[in-house]
Amino acid sequence: MKVLIVGATGAIGSVVAQALDERKHDVVRVGRTSGDLQVDITSDSSVDAMYAQIGRVDAIVSAAGGLFLGPLPKMLPADFNVGLQSKLLGQVRLALLGQHMLNDGGSITLTTGIDEPIRQGANAMAVNAAVEGFVRGAAIELPRGLRINAVSPTVLLESLSSYGPFFPGFDAVPAARVAQAYVRSVEGPQTGRIYCVWQ
Repeated sequence: MKVLIVGATGAIGSVVAQALDERKHDVVRVGRTSGDLQVDITSDSSVDAMYAQIGRVDAIVSAAGGLFLGPLPKMLPADFNVGLQSKLLGQVRLALLGQHMLNDGGSITLTTGIDEPIRQGANAMAVNAAVEGFVRGAAIELPRGLRINAVSPTVLLESLSSYGPFFPGFDAVPAARVAQAYVRSVEGPQTGRIYCVWQ
């Protein structure tokens, strides 16, 4: 399959790209500033231009999107908007515009996060829940046998130095294990599923 991975140079995306490479797929790596192509997922025109360059694909994987982590008493609407514009609408944009570039029976895989409140994580919790709601709602409407799922990982073992303090007492998982959930979404038959990789 020809698989487009947005966020392919990040902690999750790079391991997902490797896993799909090993399974003999034709992987196109896209990042914000590196990769085979670059894209700004907050811009319709940038996403459209990316799809125009790549052409038709069999699978779209998003491991991209920023969030705001910070204490609620100091949070401003502009802070909260970071996650809305990037991780939520950015991924929704990839799906809405990308559905028309998928071959029949193709798939879309988005990324959420652990479904547990954490301190300074109100933006992340809201955005992740919204992404999951979009996946469930879109799954019943996609035509041509198209599928959509999401992967919900906990904190990565490889990211503990940066994000560990936000997840006290949580079991970290290796990125390679998380990557298998993306493989399942790309190659499997299911749709409307949230694949949780928490332990």
